Amino acid sequence: MHERALMDDLLGKVLAVADAEGAHSVTRIRVRLGALSHFTPGHFVEHWVDASRGTAAEGARVEATMDDDLEGEAAQGVILESVEVDVRNRPHDRGRRP
Repeated sequence: MHERALMDDLLGKVLAVADAEGAHSVTRIRVRLGALSHFTPGHFVEHWVDASRGTAAEGARVEATMDDDLEGEAAQGVILESVEVDVRNRPHDRGRRP
């Protein structure tokens, strides 16, 4: 349950960035996994694929690194470090030349 709540929260943040940018899709996310988050990078990617299915973030490349700070504020969480989006296919951009 803890993992699902973390994924739902993270996906909401990622989709909010995409929406604010008027993006067609999310192409990459970078996250830092807390030392006590119960995720490994591979395990995180499995959860991400499931959580993002059917959203603008589906298919985004994931770069996940582990944080080794057991006492930090984010030790039990996942920190979103960056989001890259594709804005080339926004509806109002169609027909324009680059």
